[in-house]
Amino acid sequence: MIKKCLFPAAGYGTRFLPATKAMPKEMLPVLTKPLIQYGVEEAIAGGCDVMSIITGRGKRAITDHFDISYELEHQIKGSSKEEMLNDIRKIIEKCTFTYTRQNEMKGLGDAIYKGRMLVGETDPFAVILADDLCVNPKGDGVLTQMIKLYEKYKCCIVACMEVPKEDVHKYGVIEGSKIEDGVFMVSNMVEKPNNDKAPSNLAVIGRYILTPSIFEVISKTKPGKNGELQITDALCTQAKSGMVLAYKFKGKRFDCGSVDGFVEATNYFYDLEKKAKK
Repeated sequence: MIKKCLFPAAGYGTRFLPATKAMPKEMLPVLTKPLIQYGVEEAIAGGCDVMSIITGRGKRAITDHFDISYELEHQIKGSSKEEMLNDIRKIIEKCTFTYTRQNEMKGLGDAIYKGRMLVGETDPFAVILADDLCVNPKGDGVLTQMIKLYEKYKCCIVACMEVPKEDVHKYGVIEGSKIEDGVFMVSNMVEKPNNDKAPSNLAVIGRYILTPSIFEVISKTKPGKNGELQITDALCTQAKSGMVLAYKFKGKRFDCGSVDGFVEATNYFYDLEKKAKK
């Protein structure tokens, strides 16, 4: 049902300077795969085959990654290293990639709005923020879980997780009522509230299912926190006029937009790979 996934990938990645001065943060490798490839693989597992990426200046490495490299492939053809490209070859063969640019950094809401010509304005679509690396070794990936929930409720859905109260100021935070295990009807959403004014400790992370009506809502949303167009504010409006759900997903999320989270993810996947080889 949901075939398109939007990847906002225009941010500067300033927390990883100087590494991100000339390299997109989405191309930072966890072991041998860049962050954005993990996100694309999660989207494919959920049934998506059109990947729409919002890029910016200095992001050509992303488009090059999801393309054939004739020179490289010729050089390693017939060698033991050729099989190292098997996964990315399968992705390139299976998926269609579309791109547009966010010329100014005006917030996640603006980036998603820029993607309306890529994902269209008639069908629901997924959104993945590549620097939120999510895994669920015991079952479906996070996006697959959300798509299954969408098939039941047919509305906008955000992924959420419990965070310590002292960390709520880093996130969009939801307020809502529980309608089933792990599922909340959203009544309010606040972008990066003060710790003492947060409506809960349920924080939104970088996975969304959005209906096309969100574009009209975004177009009428005024800049919010930090002068940016926040998707949190648009979804709050949507929740008050229609229905938005927050889903407490099963699995683990690594904040690879931070050095600590990136190192944690690297160690986690390294340990998994070591166990797989035993």
